[in-house]
Amino acid sequence: MKEDVSEKLGFVPQKDIVYNKLLPYADILDEESNDLLGKIKGNLGRAVQLREIWPGVLFWTRKLSTYMRLYGRKFSKEDHVLFIQLLYELITIDKLEISMMQGLARLLINLLKKRELLSREDLELPWRPLYELQDRILYSKTEHLGLNWFPKYAPLLFYHPINNQIVLFFRYFPESATQEMLEEWRPLLCPFDVTMQRAIGYFELFLPTTLPPELHHKGFKDFERFASLFLNECFPQHLVNLFARLANDNIGYIDWDPYIPKIFTRILRSLNLPVGTSQMLVPRYLTNAYDVGHVVLWVSALLGGPSKQAQAQLSGLFNSITSFFHPSNHGRWLMKLMKLLQRLPASVVRRLHRERYRKPTWLTPVPDSHKMTEADITAFVESMMQPVLLAMFSKTGSLDAAQALQNLALMRPELVIPPVLEKTYPAMETLTEPHQLTATLSCMIGVARSLVSGGQRFPEGPTHMLPLLMRALPGVDPNDFSKCMITFQFIATFATLVPLVDCSSAVHERSDLTEVEREMCSASAEFEDFVLQFMDRCFALIDSSTLEQTREETETEKMTHLESLVELGLSSTFSTILTQCSIDIFKVALEKVFNFATTNIFETRVAGRMVADMCRAASKCHPAQSLKLFVPHCCNAINQIAVNEEVLSEEELDKELLWNLQLLSEVTRVDGDKILPYSTQLVQILQLTLHLKCKQGYTLACNLLHHILRSTALIYPTEYCSVPGGFQQPTQDYLPIKDWGRPGDLWNLNIQWHVPRVEETSFVFYVLDLILQPELLRLQRYAQGERDMTRDDVLQSLSIVQHCLLGAGSLLPLLQGEPIPELVTSMVNLGETNLFTGMADDVSRENYRDAICRVMRQLLHHILEHSEDDTKSLFSIIKIISDLLHFKGSHKQEFDSRWKSFNLVKKSMENRLHGRKQHIRALLIDRVMLQHELRKLTVEGCEYKSIHQELMRDLLRLSTSTYSQVRSRAQSVLFTALGTYNFCCRDLIPRVLEFLEPDRSDVTQQQFKGALYCLLGNHSGVCLANLHDWDCITLTWPAIVRSGLSSAMSLEKPSIVRLFDDLADKVHRQYETIGIDFAIPSECRAAAVQLQTSGVPLPRDPEALSLLMTKHSILPWKFEHNAIGFMSLLLRDDHPLPSPAVLFFVKSLNHDSLLVRKLAISAVAGIMKQLKRPHKKVPVSPNELCGLKEPAGMIAGDRPDNQWLQYNSSSLPRTQQDWEGCTFVEKTHWGYYSWPQKLMMYSPSEEQPKQGLTREEMTEREQIIYDHFSDPVFINQLIEFLSLEDRKGKDKFSPRRFCLFKGLFRNFNDAFLPVLKPHMERLVADTHESKQRCVAEITSGLIRGSKHWSYGKVESLWELLCPLLRTALNNITVETYADWGTCIATACESRDPRKLHWLFEMLMESPVNGEGGSFVDACRLYVLQGGLAQQEWRVPELLHRLLQYLEPKLTQVYKNVRERIGSVLTYIFMIDVNLPYTQPTASPRIKEFTERVLLRLKPLTEGDEEIQNHVVEENDVGEQDERTQAIKLLKTVLKWLMASAGRSFSTAVPEQLQLLPLLFKIAPVENDDSYDELKRDAKTCLSLMSQGLLYTEQIPLVLLALQEIAGSSSWHARYTVLTYLQIMVFYNLFTFLSDQGAVNDVRALVIRLLEDEQLEVREMAATTLSGFLQCNFLSIEGPMQSHFEALCKTRLPKKRKRELGSVVDTIPSGDLVRRHAGVLGLSACILSSPYDVPTWMPQLLMDLSAHLNDTQPIEMTVKKTLSNFRRTHHDNWQEHKQQFTDDQLLVLTDLLVSPCYYA
Repeated sequence: MKEDVSEKLGFVPQKDIVYNKLLPYADILDEESNDLLGKIKGNLGRAVQLREIWPGVLFWTRKLSTYMRLYGRKFSKEDHVLFIQLLYELITIDKLEISMMQGLARLLINLLKKRELLSREDLELPWRPLYELQDRILYSKTEHLGLNWFPKYAPLLFYHPINNQIVLFFRYFPESATQEMLEEWRPLLCPFDVTMQRAIGYFELFLPTTLPPELHHKGFKDFERFASLFLNECFPQHLVNLFARLANDNIGYIDWDPYIPKIFTRILRSLNLPVGTSQMLVPRYLTNAYDVGHVVLWVSALLGGPSKQAQAQLSGLFNSITSFFHPSNHGRWLMKLMKLLQRLPASVVRRLHRERYRKPTWLTPVPDSHKMTEADITAFVESMMQPVLLAMFSKTGSLDAAQALQNLALMRPELVIPPVLEKTYPAMETLTEPHQLTATLSCMIGVARSLVSGGQRFPEGPTHMLPLLMRALPGVDPNDFSKCMITFQFIATFATLVPLVDCSSAVHERSDLTEVEREMCSASAEFEDFVLQFMDRCFALIDSSTLEQTREETETEKMTHLESLVELGLSSTFSTILTQCSIDIFKVALEKVFNFATTNIFETRVAGRMVADMCRAASKCHPAQSLKLFVPHCCNAINQIAVNEEVLSEEELDKELLWNLQLLSEVTRVDGDKILPYSTQLVQILQLTLHLKCKQGYTLACNLLHHILRSTALIYPTEYCSVPGGFQQPTQDYLPIKDWGRPGDLWNLNIQWHVPRVEETSFVFYVLDLILQPELLRLQRYAQGERDMTRDDVLQSLSIVQHCLLGAGSLLPLLQGEPIPELVTSMVNLGETNLFTGMADDVSRENYRDAICRVMRQLLHHILEHSEDDTKSLFSIIKIISDLLHFKGSHKQEFDSRWKSFNLVKKSMENRLHGRKQHIRALLIDRVMLQHELRKLTVEGCEYKSIHQELMRDLLRLSTSTYSQVRSRAQSVLFTALGTYNFCCRDLIPRVLEFLEPDRSDVTQQQFKGALYCLLGNHSGVCLANLHDWDCITLTWPAIVRSGLSSAMSLEKPSIVRLFDDLADKVHRQYETIGIDFAIPSECRAAAVQLQTSGVPLPRDPEALSLLMTKHSILPWKFEHNAIGFMSLLLRDDHPLPSPAVLFFVKSLNHDSLLVRKLAISAVAGIMKQLKRPHKKVPVSPNELCGLKEPAGMIAGDRPDNQWLQYNSSSLPRTQQDWEGCTFVEKTHWGYYSWPQKLMMYSPSEEQPKQGLTREEMTEREQIIYDHFSDPVFINQLIEFLSLEDRKGKDKFSPRRFCLFKGLFRNFNDAFLPVLKPHMERLVADTHESKQRCVAEITSGLIRGSKHWSYGKVESLWELLCPLLRTALNNITVETYADWGTCIATACESRDPRKLHWLFEMLMESPVNGEGGSFVDACRLYVLQGGLAQQEWRVPELLHRLLQYLEPKLTQVYKNVRERIGSVLTYIFMIDVNLPYTQPTASPRIKEFTERVLLRLKPLTEGDEEIQNHVVEENDVGEQDERTQAIKLLKTVLKWLMASAGRSFSTAVPEQLQLLPLLFKIAPVENDDSYDELKRDAKTCLSLMSQGLLYTEQIPLVLLALQEIAGSSSWHARYTVLTYLQIMVFYNLFTFLSDQGAVNDVRALVIRLLEDEQLEVREMAATTLSGFLQCNFLSIEGPMQSHFEALCKTRLPKKRKRELGSVVDTIPSGDLVRRHAGVLGLSACILSSPYDVPTWMPQLLMDLSAHLNDTQPIEMTVKKTLSNFRRTHHDNWQEHKQQFTDDQLLVLTDLLVSPCYYA
């Protein structure tokens, strides 16, 4: 096969689209594709060498992607590699415009998609350019200042649209890449810094995981390190993706076993399921949600292999969450569970396909030891069946379950299908539960193919088919829409898979049949019966949906949405059945339909359409037999009625005539050959009926005309049977049952094409001459004013013209004309490509397309001048123009919806396990047909010719006409056309803008609005106001602003105001920085072979600005805003703004309008960035700086070689000399994990640009700014504006203003300080919130702007600032403390702490001194915390000082100070992490602190009485006793524990454990909010701690502590132990399960508490036990059961033995407790399986019922248990009954309904 292809093409294609070979004109495609490919290669190369990115490169890359859509990857391997390399170079060009990059990136992704085509040897790509590109876009330094406008999708450029893996690039990175990447990004790994996320994001995107095994030492040597680092608390979600990819690409090469329990515990936690009795979710754990897709990939890669551990854990996972799938449970977690269920089987099937069926490629194969064995598959399917069967009836619908079942059935049909059948048969019998039926049927559709094809595993499958079909028939029910639709789908699915042939005779004729085959043969006799019964059902459905029955007279006559869906379902199902019938069954069916259709008369709107559809289906299958019946019948009927002349002019026609006409028009939609014999009759009917007066009549006649023309003129396949050649052979040598479920064979499809023959084309032209010609003449004479026509006549003529065009469109050549020159200059050929679609155009005949076009234009101008209100005719003309431009036999919308439905059907019936396109034959034929239509619809890059120009101008005229509906229809056609023809926008924009000219007085409001809409564009197409093209922007933006002066513009009309807002909004949303000069780097040109070496990039200074600047002073405010808005979009980082614009923006800072001021602030901040002078950096080696060698092993944390970075009060730079000798490292993450290869530092100050210029030394732009800001009047005004409040209570610290001040002080040094100083001092003293905020913004700008000032200036700056800040902190208020916090945090961000030592020393003076009350203290702490948190690990000394200072103050009385101290403590200890490979920290450590705290809490831990919150909230004179002090301390400690649960990186378990006993003592049991703060906090703390993640080594510690507390005397504590245990075990399920000792300890603890003397504790223990049993943490085994049974039998003394006189019962309490414990244990077992009846259940129920009459509380427990049992098992009681013996049932029924039940 391959050889002859390569001879023809001259190369071996990589992978072309196979469906092309099956087209009727396949032989000419090779020539065509070679021609196109040659052009693409030539022109693309030439464009790159000429450095012409736009339009050349873009035009030809677009052609390349079209080429791939049409032919697949039909080029040689060398070309493939060259294309990829060229595009890779193009994408990574610096300063390439984003929108261009997006197009190129999509194409590149497409080229890389099929990974097996190119191996690592063929292609190697450097990784750095891609990383720099990603970095430039994601972490742009200038975007926030408005110098670069990136669209929202920019960060996602390289994500695969489908499965979000960064493209396939990392497969081709060189082998050294891993090492280089780790060196590049390791220094960023500082867990306290935002850069950590950034580094991990890069690792996830870029690390190569597909290295071949021999290179593994280069790839995964850091794996252990990564795994241990991140199976930690702060396990980021990104890494799941990285690990999943790693596991999937290297199955069998990495040993995951040690991590498996941890992994599954993570997965379980990430599902966020509600557990336990008192659930409190911590906000942090909610963010823990991993993407289900990655989890599924990871799990499916872990399965198999020798250890089988993953499968065991997976079964455990599903066992523990099965009950969540039950339909009665619902919550927001359900979506995730369903997704998991649906995707996991699909992922395993994909893996099996890769291991067993895929052709071997260059990718690493799975070693045999780790392939999935048959036993593995069975275990997997079994573990999933229970949840899937429950999920079938879920609230979210049965789709997920159906997809899961489809994939599971591929692997193990014998395990999957029988249980589904068991659920389906009863559902078909029931009448009361329709939801059950729809759910089971949709699942049956999923497994249909596995069922029908049987196979060795499930040979009895096919025998279920007929019973299923027969029982599904009642589902065709006119009263239940959804049931009806699913039944149609069900029947159609089975009918496509199975030939409906009666082969019962074969039982006698052949002797070589197996038992099952004999059964199938004899059953197939029922097929005929089935088809006839189905038709009866359909007729009943049709009868009940005629118009008379379903609607009143007055209602609409159209079909409703539901009816049209039913119609679609009915016709497609019926045609499927007939296609698959044997000829005998077909004849019977045809007879039946014919009789039904001709003996009744239907109305043509609803029922008529359904019947006509059924008839069409019949005539499509066997046209000859069907037409013989229908055509003569209809023609006679019509002729007889139409003999009377007056019929032709009646308004309301005879129903019979209409019905026959409708029937005829549908029946003729068949193979063109078969129509020709009846052509004379049909043409005669057409001549008779096309000119009926009645609209309904002539519309039907037009349909008939359309269908006759279409059937004879188009190319299409004529049959879709599931076996080529049909089922006509005799049964002796052909047995249809062998073909059940058989896939089509791609190479022997034998498609029967209909290709128009000469007779047919000449028939088409004969009809056109006869019918179209006269209509055109009439319309032309009417347009020239030579004859009169009524509006209805015009409409009728137009309708005929339109249907002729639709029917014969594929035979009419496209419009021709002269191309329009000079639209755009290009040195590359931009020609169009024409594809051959099976018919050569016939030049000898008249081209009716041109004729129609001429007449329509004349008619249009006539109507617009004389009767513009004839909107119906205008609609019709618009439609015709649209078809003239684009129609070649199929419409885009139809094609799109067919493509969609094709994909849906393919998905529901495909076999993913075997792959290789094993689809049903009908589907394959459909796909070939779609390929043919795709070729017809491809109109990429058509030339813009004069005729198009004329039509577009007509459309523009219509788009600005009087009636809004005409306008909007014309606009949508116009937008489509704009997207089709090259560069036509440039021709059209000036014409649109004419309507907006202010000096034109003849523009109406409608025209004005129409023009604005044309600029706005529709949501998907081109937006003229925002083309990426300077020439167009210089025209449109000024025009929009100027249009404010136009006479037609009135801001009173809300629609016009809204339009302008939308326009401005769309421009702002869609605008992206447009490139000015594209210089193509030399490597890129080398890739395109140097033809010429001279390229002249043309820098264009954007003239748009100057045009916008010519601002009229009288513009309405709205347009003034738009003008400044547009201008601010034009700021860029590579060209500074012209001086006039700078002046304009600086002046606008003091504009009256708030909006303008805001824009100006951003703009001036951007201008400052443009004017910033670059500072020189030099590489420094970190080791020389500290004089130490870097340690050998990689270790993070505080090491000797990064100590010099830390804040040390003894060596601060306090003199000029120290300051200059000190190396400042500004970024906080450098040096924490490791040092970069080259640390870039600023060179000494004498090499930097001069600071503090005089006015003479400045540029013109700088002078403008300097003059304004040193002018006291300007500053006064500015500060006044800045200190106004905008929205009361909503204002926050504004980063824009901060950027403005930072820029001022950075660029101009301290030049403006003298002017600003008095203002700052004035504002700081004023406590108003807006004044304080203004001074905070200036201060932070000052501190950050002083980065490069000389020491003297900095020192004097702090002399000014320190007193200011002190005043500010004393004046702080509720409204302003957040702003000051932000101010200090912003000032400290990314600054070396030694540079700011003045600030820190001032803040540390005495934060909590009680002056100014508790509030000021809390605020001071907040501000200090903001500064220190930014410094992270670099200020251990300050943290120690702070902790020393705070420790005595921990007993603070006031709540707000306590909370703040708690939060500050969290930050102090945040640096103390116990990550692997990390040095112990130099900052304060939790362990030592906890020890000190516990000492002070001694008085509380020793005493046993209840701890009450009896502290008087005021500072008493004199020292309080220790106990009260301890309670105050405890309150603060609780605040700290609560704050740190959500923030820190690793839980410090051993330290917290020491506090547990105390918390259990305090925490209340009931959920009651009236408790005081202390108790509520204790409860919250416990809830948070129980959800923490535990390591294996920590579990025994926790259990010890819990056992100790369980022995405590307070029953509250014992009760709380149980609730704590529930949550802790579930959230660490697999970690517990991997340690058998721990499981036994937990079991012992719970069973011990079952016998607690306090009733509440016992009941809680029972609930806990039942929960553990239900999630399969414990299992119900013999010893446990017998233990409970023994406890139950504890004897209680008889009543009469007691002293009758005593009032109190004197049952010895110990006995009663034990007996109750036994009953509770049994009850827990029973309640632990709420949805099924295991084998042990009946006996336990009997045991339990014996205790119904015991004393309380036992009786109560028994009643509760029984009523719960009844409630949960009531739904499926019929099934559950089977488990009990008759005697047991008697007792049970007795119990559940006996009088005692109600007692």
